[in-house]
Amino acid sequence: MKLGAECAPNDDVCPVCATAELVCAKWTILVIRDLAEGRSRFCELERSLAGISPRTLSLRLRALEEEGMVERRTYPEVPPRVEYELTEKGRALLPLIEDMRRYGREWLGAGEGTPLVAA
Repeated sequence: MKLGAECAPNDDVCPVCATAELVCAKWTILVIRDLAEGRSRFCELERSLAGISPRTLSLRLRALEEEGMVERRTYPEVPPRVEYELTEKGRALLPLIEDMRRYGREWLGAGEGTPLVAA
């Protein structure tokens, strides 16, 4: 199997390039990883992603929402409650995240005690 046979590296229609552009944006794959557990509120995501700024988290969630990977639900409460959840398109990335986790354990010795994402 020839990995680069499908298209040139800078080709806009290359599926590998298109996917990499989406998931390689800083924090994006980690936001998806955390949403794999189910619905989360902004503050819960902010806590689980230690080091992310509120602005960056907001931008990542908005980009994922625009891409159709995350659904934002606002509840008519006081104060308003907002929850984020992966869509089917977002959940389709979970096997990729599981493969990354497996690779990190096997080849990089990382996170030996971390459970795999349930797909």
